[in-house]
Order: sequence, then C-alpha cells, then structure tokens
Amino acid sequence: MAAERAAVLLRNEGDLLPLDAGSLGSIAVIGPLADSKRDTIGPWVFDFDLDETVTVLEGIRAKVGEATEVRYAQGVPVVQRVYPSMFDMFGGNRPEDPEGFDEEAEFQRAVQLARESDVAVVVAGEWQNMIGEAASRSSLELPGRQLQLLQAVAETGTPVVLLVMNGRPLDLRWPAEHIPTILDIWYPGTQGGVAVANLLFGDVAPGGKLPFTWPRTVGQIPMAYAHTQSHEPENQHRRYWDEESTPLFPFGHGLSYARMNYANLSADRASISAGDTLTVTVEVTNIGDRAAEEVVQLYLHQRYGSASRPVRELKGFQRISLAAGESRTLHFTVGPAERRYWNAAVRDWVLDASTFDVWVGGDSTADLATTFEVISD
Repeated sequence: MAAERAAVLLRNEGDLLPLDAGSLGSIAVIGPLADSKRDTIGPWVFDFDLDETVTVLEGIRAKVGEATEVRYAQGVPVVQRVYPSMFDMFGGNRPEDPEGFDEEAEFQRAVQLARESDVAVVVAGEWQNMIGEAASRSSLELPGRQLQLLQAVAETGTPVVLLVMNGRPLDLRWPAEHIPTILDIWYPGTQGGVAVANLLFGDVAPGGKLPFTWPRTVGQIPMAYAHTQSHEPENQHRRYWDEESTPLFPFGHGLSYARMNYANLSADRASISAGDTLTVTVEVTNIGDRAAEEVVQLYLHQRYGSASRPVRELKGFQRISLAAGESRTLHFTVGPAERRYWNAAVRDWVLDASTFDVWVGGDSTADLATTFEVISD
C-alpha cells in the first residue's frame, strides 16, 4: 500500500516496534483521530465513501482478532477552528463530539484505559479541515489537549506508541524526548487503518523519508537544509539562547525496523572537465535481523564558484529492499545536470570549475563523504 511506504518512522528507541500481537493481552487505542473515518481519508477529498474507510482502531482490531482485547477512548474533545474551513459546507467535513461528551470524565477514562493495557497506541495530530487551502496556523502545537493527554498516558508507565496524523510538521519536542516510538502516518487514506496495522505489527517495515526539514518550533520557520554557508557555521546549532537551532528531524529522515550501514564511498575519477560525468559508488548493508527498505540519498556541495552554493543539495536517491544481512553496491551518476545551477546575476545556467563534496547516507546529515574536482575546459 502507498500509505505503508509513505509512513515515516521518526523515532524508535528501545525497539518497541513492531508490536507482537501474540504477547499482548490488551491494547488501548486513544485519541479522537484514531476512529475518525473522515480524518483518515484526509483533506481535499470530496467524493468519498466512509463505509469503505478503515480507521486506525478498526485496522488494529482486524489485525489482532479476538485473541487480544482492543479498547478505545477518545480522551479529548475535537478542536474547532476559530474561522471555519471553506470546505465545512460539504457534509461530514466538520468534526463533532459524540452527544453528551463529558470532557473530564473521558480524559480520565482514557488514562485509566492506558494504565490497564499492555501497550497504548495514541493517535494525535490535526483534523483534516485544519490542513489545505486557507488553513495556515500561528502555532505548530498539537491542537487542544492532545499533548496533555499524551503526557498523562505516558505517566502511567504503559509502553506508548505515538501515531501522528498530519499534513505539516508539528511541535513534537516533548514526544521526541519522552515517547519511545513515533510513526508519522500522514492522512493514510481509505485503507489507512489496514496499512497502519501492517506497520505496527511488522508485516511490513516503514520506508518513508521526510520531504521537508522538521523544525522544533514555529519560530524556526522557514527552515531549509539547503541553506548557504552562514557566519560562524560551527555555531549554526546555537543561534538561540533557549533552544537548539537545529531541526528536530532533518530533511530525508526516516527510520526502519533494521539498521543500515554505509561504507566504501568512492568516485571513479578524481577530476573531470565541466561537461563530463563520473560515477559514485557506495555499499549499503542491512545489519538488522529483518528485511527492510531504505532510500539511499546522495548530496552535493560546490565549495566555490560564480555564486554562493548551498551547504548540500539532494542530487540523487534510490529506494532499495535488503534482506537481513544483505549488502548491495549502488551506483550514482553525477554529471552536468547534477552540477548545473541557475545564476541570477548572469541570468543563465552555470557550470563552474570547483571542488565538490559528496555525501551518501540515509538523510541530509549523512557524514560518509568523498570529493572530486571539476577543472576548467
């Protein structure tokens, strides 16, 4: 399923995932988004059939069957926009609480449910009508009392898995420090609950990578990995006095259920002319005990030229599947197309003679590096 390959495992400390259904007597599924068919589908969908949509709760129940008790609590009320969405005029787009919803009683019920369970799966994020056109925000915080609920669930001591349903980065500083496993499922679509259950219980390994830099706070926006060299680059991480100025998760980040090792990075030539092409090779090994996918990423940096160039730019990637213990040598082509850039000063595409740094790894902070020279024709 597309949702399985798109899901990004942001954090997995202690290898809590994948879950073992056979060893779990009870699972608590918590959060209003966990059983919302409309939000599972996501925004900008107008011709939908909710009867065929599978929520996260339904997907987990179908996966574990009757052997494991799965109980659900909404926990907190839905959050309404201050200014309604233009799409709320279409039926079913505006979320509602059940009739007679008691906020405090439901909050305590969710916490107690987590306390009595072997594992708690908390689904948090933004409702689908908070994303899309006319849906900017002044904050990246989890809407409403979702963070407070997550913190209360974590305080029970029950192992917690956080599933994030979203269309943009959210403030996950507290979860990234305290919740061992975080899986970003975006808005997974009609069969999203099935896909999420397959990921949670290890039928497939998550293989998604972040298509943006994930900031720590809204104050860091805009935040791009491909920025130009700054004053005192060695202090790039400490621009603020109260917070690291690095991303919470870097561009291209995404974990799996297996660890990948990168080695033997090399270019087939030490120097080329401006119009030539060289080949970069790297060996990738799955050092885990299960099969997994990896998106191998190649980044370039041009040290000098007719204009200032970004510290690194993604110039190639390959998605591969590796069995446990398997190694594979990958080849990347680096030619004029990968080195050319638009120079606003001369209003033309430019190929400079320069020294180029190459990194290959699993995200934009890859440290396995080599270099090559482009000499003047």
